[in-house]
Amino acid sequence: MKWLEIAVTSPVELVEAMADVFNESGSGGVVIEDPALVVDLITKGTAETVAPTLKPLQGEQVVVKGYFCCDTSLPDRLESLTRRLADYPVQCQTREVREQDWATAWQEYYKPVRVGNKIIVKPSWEVCIAKTGETIIELDPGMAFGCGTHATTAMCLALLEELAPGCAVVYDVGTGSGILSVAAALLGARQVTAVDIDELAVRTARDNAERNGVSDRVAVVQGNLLDNLVGGQADLIVANIIADVIINLAPDAAVALKPGGRLIASGIINDRADEVRLALSDARLEPEKEQTGGEWVAMVYRKALI
Repeated sequence: MKWLEIAVTSPVELVEAMADVFNESGSGGVVIEDPALVVDLITKGTAETVAPTLKPLQGEQVVVKGYFCCDTSLPDRLESLTRRLADYPVQCQTREVREQDWATAWQEYYKPVRVGNKIIVKPSWEVCIAKTGETIIELDPGMAFGCGTHATTAMCLALLEELAPGCAVVYDVGTGSGILSVAAALLGARQVTAVDIDELAVRTARDNAERNGVSDRVAVVQGNLLDNLVGGQADLIVANIIADVIINLAPDAAVALKPGGRLIASGIINDRADEVRLALSDARLEPEKEQTGGEWVAMVYRKALI
């Protein structure tokens, strides 16, 4: 299969806006290319890089890349994208790429990484022996967005270490590679439902659940956010997406949580954090804690017991 890569050079402060534009125009994936680094990693709506501590400076130009399948829907998606990009001071370049090249180009740089206090994320081709108390997640994200190295994902994993053990039901909204679902199951959650609208992400998340021996506890379904899951059943919802999606998700998340249940919301750039806080509070969720990593914020909100 061939894909059209569209590379947009934009000011760093427009990174999230560009990711939104690509996602809303039907992109099959988004890459944020940090000029301080030598590699891109696939993500879904947020910047994911090998070394999340290296961040572009305010005013610096970055490259945001979107990927569109070269099928019959391409002309309509390009028309939508062109319309949206006309509002921004950006420059565009395009090229065709093969799926195999896109899926494997990052592998040279993907090494085991320690996240939180006891989680190690590693690719299948690397050898890593767990010490007592450590949890190893074996992950091959391929083209499906996320291998745990970015601050937004790392913060979610650290929060899952604390919140997932003992949970009966966990929802992972916008699962991507399935890393957070796998982590929740390995950390002790009894039933995890991972949701993604993208068919490729669903297949990859299922493969990674099987690879880690948790496919009996992780069900991966294709769908839009919590549309098919709302029912007041979750002890924990994790949503590592982007600010706009979390804002829209807030009312449904409040309904889907059990009293006392928690929402982990991540993928939120600092400039949008107040909007997300307001939306979660408006949904009658109570703030419990926050973590920051570079330009990003992860929030934990709790549904009241009564």
